[in-house]
Amino acid sequence: MSLNIGISDTDRAAISDGLSHLLADTYTLYLTTHNFHWNVTGPMFNSLHAMFMAQYTELWNAVDPIAERIRSLGHPAPGSYGQYAKLSSLPDAPATPPKALEMVAILAQGHEATARTARSLYPVVEAASDEPTGDLLTQRIGVHEQAAWMLRALLED
Repeated sequence: MSLNIGISDTDRAAISDGLSHLLADTYTLYLTTHNFHWNVTGPMFNSLHAMFMAQYTELWNAVDPIAERIRSLGHPAPGSYGQYAKLSSLPDAPATPPKALEMVAILAQGHEATARTARSLYPVVEAASDEPTGDLLTQRIGVHEQAAWMLRALLED
């Protein structure tokens, strides 16, 4: 059965590709945040451990709506580490856990990069009149910008 939701095949493919990059960034940031939650140490342990848990939980809850939007557009959602490594704009977490404030800086940069990935989709989404994807992007950008701000605030004197 053919898919006819009022968005061209070409636009659905381009939007799905962009959402696949967003999904990869989100999953990579989730994994890094969860890693840092497990491995943070030092005087800020309690507050960072709790903050990282809240952030990785939010990220975990975000991957499904992104993947399901890709599927709604008629394309397969990526779901392997290999695919995410190729699609993500974020580096993998360091093999050796960094110090607490370096973790904070890495996560702030990750949220900023993920917001940029989401924002980069707007031209094709708007041209295709894909309001559901636009709504999803707006929500994700807001979450990532707020998380980055909160993390950056920890780095100020």
